Amino acid sequence: MDLNALQSTLRAFAAERDWQPFHTPKNLAMALMVEAAELAELFQWLTPEQSQAARQDPALQARIAEEAADVLLYLLQLADHTGLDLEDAVARKLLRNAEKYPPLRQRGPGAGAGPQA
Repeated sequence: MDLNALQSTLRAFAAERDWQPFHTPKNLAMALMVEAAELAELFQWLTPEQSQAARQDPALQARIAEEAADVLLYLLQLADHTGLDLEDAVARKLLRNAEKYPPLRQRGPGAGAGPQA
């Protein structure tokens, strides 16, 4: 997925509709939260097992895909309007998470397949 190309497409889409005045970081962050809430709503009353089975329900899968796409598109626009390099931010966050949350156990020769005490 080419994030820069997507951002360019979103910029053109907004320009063709004169939406630029409304695409402020504040408004985009709020829209992102609304879309994330709509995604969460699809799972709201499902049991953990039902939520895991959602991938076998084509109608629910289509709704999840639509809301997930909305979340991504608003995130891309927010990053674009704030000058954020998402690829760099993600890479840095993954490194920070790896340092902050080391593996619970090490794998390698002599390390069993199961949990270790």
